Amino acid sequence: MPSSEIEDTMPAGANLAEELERARVAWLYFVGGQTQQEIAERMNITRLKVNKIIGQVRDTGKVQIRVGLPLSDCIDLAERVSARYGLVESVVVPDVADYLEQKRVIGEAAGMLASSLINGQDMGVGIGSGRTLSYAVRALTAKLRPTSWVVGLTGGVTSGSSTNTFEVATAFARSLGVECHYLTAPIYCANPESRDAVLLNEELTDVLARTEIADIGLVSCGPLSHDTSLTQIRVVKDHLDAILNLGAVGEFMGCFLDYQGRPVDHFLNESIIALPPDKLKIKPISVLVSGGTDKIPIIRAILRAGYVNRLVTSESVARALLQGPR
Repeated sequence: MPSSEIEDTMPAGANLAEELERARVAWLYFVGGQTQQEIAERMNITRLKVNKIIGQVRDTGKVQIRVGLPLSDCIDLAERVSARYGLVESVVVPDVADYLEQKRVIGEAAGMLASSLINGQDMGVGIGSGRTLSYAVRALTAKLRPTSWVVGLTGGVTSGSSTNTFEVATAFARSLGVECHYLTAPIYCANPESRDAVLLNEELTDVLARTEIADIGLVSCGPLSHDTSLTQIRVVKDHLDAILNLGAVGEFMGCFLDYQGRPVDHFLNESIIALPPDKLKIKPISVLVSGGTDKIPIIRAILRAGYVNRLVTSESVARALLQGPR
């Protein structure tokens, strides 16, 4: 086996999903020393496809002293982040200077990962909210069986946008060709008593139960800056300083977490219409899709608490997650 490095040169006009798949196969085979069967099982592709990719890499002369494929640093970072935080799998994409382009690249990588995990299955798919997740639909190539369904994992915000959980879940359901279920209530009630009153609606409690039995959860997270859609909600805005003083480092499906991933002791955490983080932890497949250096504290907190078993993020975030204490 050659002594291998991987050169970070991405061909102009290359398809990110295809190049990432090719690079991952090459890294796992030539650098990671895994067998073709192990790679096929790990990546949920056929052994024939693995063999074909390896053959193409050899034929193009990219395996000599070096493996001339792009994204190798990202693949190495993904392996190290997974090992450090006990994740089943991580996907790390290159850093992009433009803020929205970074979200797009992360989101599309998440769509590719989701397609490999759910294609052809009979299952429930839970979807969070956020712009990054909205981009995942663009790269979603999977189809589910007609008896499958999509459910939004959180209530909504009062101002409509393409990143609201209702719109994101609808887009996923349309792409997957299945029905969609919604938590048709605000993500925050005024207090825990108001939440209890809202949940007297049996249809709403049925959907909330569906969020718990969904086989997969695709979620994002957010910082607690004053300019996010969540912190602009009146009840959050009124209590944001108190939440920060309690040690919150960000929000996860509306739940405010401290640096260890524990919900802070504030009444708003008892007033949420959403799947609780602890319920996400027990799902067979749970994917955090998020990037941006402002989100490093909350991403680290989520991974520390073990709420998800997969991560899709950017290169700079992955490097930060490998620094300092776990």
